[in-house]
Parts: sequence; structure tokens; C-alpha cells
Amino acid sequence: MSGAPVSSASAEAARLLAWLRDEAWPLWLEHGVDWARGGFNECLDLRTLQSPAPFRRLRVAARQVYVLSQAHRFGLPRAGEAVELGTAFLLGRAREADGGYARLFDLGGRVTDAQRDLYDHAFVLLALASAARVLPAAPLRKAALALLRYLDGHLAHALGGYAEGLPPSLPRRQNPHMHLLEALLAAAEAFGDDLFLHRATGLVDLFLARFRDPRTGSLPEYYAEDLTPEREGGRHVLEPGHHCEWVWLLDWHARLVGECPGVAEAVAGLLGFVDRHGINPRLGTLYDELWSDGSVKAAGSRLWPQTERLKSEALRPGAAPAGFASAANALRRHLDGAPPGLWHERLDEHGRPSGEPAPASSLYHLTAGILTVAEVVG
Repeated sequence: MSGAPVSSASAEAARLLAWLRDEAWPLWLEHGVDWARGGFNECLDLRTLQSPAPFRRLRVAARQVYVLSQAHRFGLPRAGEAVELGTAFLLGRAREADGGYARLFDLGGRVTDAQRDLYDHAFVLLALASAARVLPAAPLRKAALALLRYLDGHLAHALGGYAEGLPPSLPRRQNPHMHLLEALLAAAEAFGDDLFLHRATGLVDLFLARFRDPRTGSLPEYYAEDLTPEREGGRHVLEPGHHCEWVWLLDWHARLVGECPGVAEAVAGLLGFVDRHGINPRLGTLYDELWSDGSVKAAGSRLWPQTERLKSEALRPGAAPAGFASAANALRRHLDGAPPGLWHERLDEHGRPSGEPAPASSLYHLTAGILTVAEVVG
């Protein structure tokens, strides 16, 4: 399924990788890790490099373990120590007696919200798989299998997939399932268990059967209890960035187990919808939100969809250099003019940056996106 653009794409991938390795990772190792208190800062102010957030989120700790395990692979000093710090936070402070993980903490690491969240648990699994690059794999595998048992025992939904969390809530979303697929694929590669691949295939089947809309090629964001899309005036809400993210994950799954029937058609539908409706013609960036009829719901552009589009353009069947160059230019809009190693998290529909602190959670998207394209087109 994978295809890669040629020529200048490899040079752009190399430039982005140099930014990540030489600017972003070192900056976040210095300012994004709270070495004294054993945690990760939520964000960094573009001017002061301080974090104004008075809390820590489970998903940020998990994502930073992933990020810094990749930095360790590239030889960055202290990245391995940061992975160890983050893993200790997850398995020590965050993991509760029932095997689930609390979602919110104060700056001292004390739990302030013990709610269980499927999205967050997916990233804990990704963190455990990622940490196996740095730390002994056997205890991490044990923790990963225990986490999967927790999800099966507490969050499995009788009507398919998993509940949003505990306590259960509506609407249901495809997004946590998408990231659980990512985590299962990473765990399969890290630990070698067929169980993880089997569960990943189950989520691909769920995507094909229940999540996507075959009539439009689009992917609804929100669902009722029975996984029928929530609609307003006959149309559903969607995010172009998630269309691109599924393209990447379906390619990854196909590389590990072979392409499932219907995947090629689904990928063509996802990419086709983005091509027709998802790109701001003024900026070349992906819109934040659309309606399924192609009209714009939220005209701004966050950083993360641009990283996902970059992946999908690198992997697009029959990919051409122009598509990759367009995606790279869109991402550059968020990087250019920001302090080295940071970015503009949001642009309005005219390209004006919000000036808000750069969230640590977006470094996960930058890391995954840049490393993917460096591997595919480098």
C-alpha cells in the first residue's frame, strides 16, 4: 500500500529531522522535564520557556515517554533518564490498585482526578511499548498485558469497541480506538505477542464495519451508544487530521499482517475526502473540523493535523512530490517564526498564530510524523 514521493521530499524530510533532533528534543529535555519533581511540564511559553499549567495529565506523561524513547534512539543525552522517570511516574504514581490509571495530577504527582479514560490508557500502552527501547522489556510487557486485561474487564462495550471511560459517557468516539490501534501495533513490535496483533486487527475490522462512512468516504468523530454516527441536520462532524492518521495506521497494520479486504477502498475514500474538502485554499493547511457535506465547521488550523497529513502524503499510493511538498509547507507555517524547538499551536483561517504556549502533547505528533516521513522518503 505504501508509496513515497521522490527527489526534494528526502531533503525536506532531512531538514525536519534535523529540527527535531537538534532543536526540539534538546529544548524539551531541558525545559519540558521536571527533573526535581519527577514529571513532565504540560506546555512551554514561547517567550519564557516556562510552563504556566498547575497540573499534569496522564496522556502527556505517556506521550513524552514515547517522544524521549525516540530521542534516546538518536543518542540524545539524558533522554534515557527521562524515559525512566516517565515510566516510574506511570507505573508508580499513575497506576491505581485496580490496574487502571488516573488521569490528572498536581505538580507534586498526587492524583487529583482518578477518572479512567480510554484515550489516556491507549497512550499508556504506547508508552510501555516505547520504553522497551530503553528499559528491560519483560516488566513492561507484563504491565502492557495487565493493561489490556484491565481494558477488557472494565471498558469493553457490549455493542462493540470500548467505552469512553469510567464512568461511561456519551458520545462515543473513534479517536480513542484509533490510538489504541496505534498502541497495539507498537506493542506487537516491541514485545512480539500475537495477542497485540490480533487485537489490532479487531480494531481495523471495527473501523471498516462501523466507524467510516462508505457513502462519503469520510470518518465521523462522534457516535451514539450503538456506534451509529451522531448527526445534526443530516450531517456529521469530522476532522481531516484523523482521516490522515488512519491512513498511516492502516498502512502500518498492513505491513505487519497483510492488507485486510476493504482497506484500499477505505484509504482512497479518506484521502479523497481530504483532497476535496479538507485543505484551506488560502493557507494550504488542513482545517480543524468539517461537516460531512464538505462545509467548514472550524476554519482554523492546529499543528497536529499537519503532521498527520505529512504522513499520509508520504504513504499515499502513487504519491507525487507535489502532494508531499504541499503538506510540508503547511507544517512549516506552524514552525516558521517560532522560537527554535517550539511551534505555533494554532493558526486562524488567515494564518495568524494564537501565541499560546506550545503544548507538550503536540511533540508526540511532531515526533511520529517526522520520523515516519524520514523513514519512508529519507
